[in-house]
Amino acid sequence: MSDDTILVVEDDPAQREQLAGFLDSLGVATREAGDADAAREILRSERVDLVITDLRLPGDSGIELLRSVREDDPEVDFIVVTAHGSVEAAVEAIRHGADDFLTKPVDLTVLEFRVRRVLDRRRMAREVETLRDRLRERVDVEGLVTESAAMQEVLSIALRVAPTDSTVLLTGESGTGKERIAEVIHAHSPRADRPYVRVNCAALPENLLETELFGHVKGAFTGAHRDRTGRFEEADGGTILLDEIGEMTPAMQVKLLRVLEEREIVRVGDNASRPVDVRILAATNRDLPAEVAAGRFREDLYYRIQVIAIRIPPLRERPEDTAALLPKLVERFRAEAGIGERRVSPEAHDVLLRYSWPGNVRELMNVVQRAVILAPGETIGVDDLPDQVVRPLRAEVDLDPLEGRTLPELVEEIERRAIRRALRRERGVKARAARSLGLPERVLRYKIDKYGIDPTKLSDS
Repeated sequence: MSDDTILVVEDDPAQREQLAGFLDSLGVATREAGDADAAREILRSERVDLVITDLRLPGDSGIELLRSVREDDPEVDFIVVTAHGSVEAAVEAIRHGADDFLTKPVDLTVLEFRVRRVLDRRRMAREVETLRDRLRERVDVEGLVTESAAMQEVLSIALRVAPTDSTVLLTGESGTGKERIAEVIHAHSPRADRPYVRVNCAALPENLLETELFGHVKGAFTGAHRDRTGRFEEADGGTILLDEIGEMTPAMQVKLLRVLEEREIVRVGDNASRPVDVRILAATNRDLPAEVAAGRFREDLYYRIQVIAIRIPPLRERPEDTAALLPKLVERFRAEAGIGERRVSPEAHDVLLRYSWPGNVRELMNVVQRAVILAPGETIGVDDLPDQVVRPLRAEVDLDPLEGRTLPELVEEIERRAIRRALRRERGVKARAARSLGLPERVLRYKIDKYGIDPTKLSDS
């Protein structure tokens, strides 16, 4: 039934052996005790998940056993067995924390149902707690340090699908962290101790990609001097990530569909098929439904790979993650370069949060690494940022009336004007204005206070 252990506490040897024997037949590990003291001794030395105890025992009663055990280990569940028709005793047991009760003579069918219900509830509670623990973890630096609700939902889905063998399609712009999410899925799957293999489908022409994926036999083509194992065989028992699957040619799509349907591969130049046990993850920055409509991607393959679809949002939709990543990236690149303390000035921080990051996390990493290395002092200022980050903000400013202001002052003025425009457009509703600006509402409220903006008094300035 499970890996749980049940302790049967009953002073009548015949009844005790009957209950324990029945539970053994269900595949449950059981322990036996004839009284409360013997039960406590077992509970002190072994892990027990569920105690089934008679209410009447020599010495301490089942209720007294329940009380004392729960004081030491509140996680142990109890089912109390009472005399037939003793409703008051059953109510007393439940009042003291029993999870369920049975009446004598014990109906074994009812016993099985009640035990399964308690153990299933325990298992679900453990799974929920495990999921919460995983969500509390911050996968460090490369795209998965996150504070945004959008990425927390991505991680939640990834961790929920990880224990299954479902095929997963990861979509999103280049640099959003699709490969990192794939690694999380593999690392939290039952295949975690087996190979994880990544293939970039865009990096090789069709003939080389077929050999890369499926391998070849000696003599299959000029230069094939020996047999070669393909990446699917290398990943046997583990996970394969087909990155940039949208770049696959139609001919390769047909061959991949066969692998998905039949779970076997054929090496180039061979006639014999070879079974493979591989969990398939796929990733693309293309709009596959549009590719299907245009006839460039097979519809049947699309539906086979998107059993579970996870979209990774671009960095511009989650400015909280930019803020969360910045200090970690600064520290990482400072340590790697072996240089002294570095910190980002408030002005540079504002510029980095306002930039749209078309290259997503990958671009953010490059910009921060450059700034950390090239900054002349401890503080990374606006002047230490590359022109592509600062230029869009400069372009928004009408420089003539702002002549003589420093770049940080211009940045603040741009931000103040953008907030006022958004509030005016949304009739002062902060939640809608925040969404239009791509900011969390609490950040918008902070900036409204910072710039002394009154949402009820908005002119065209």
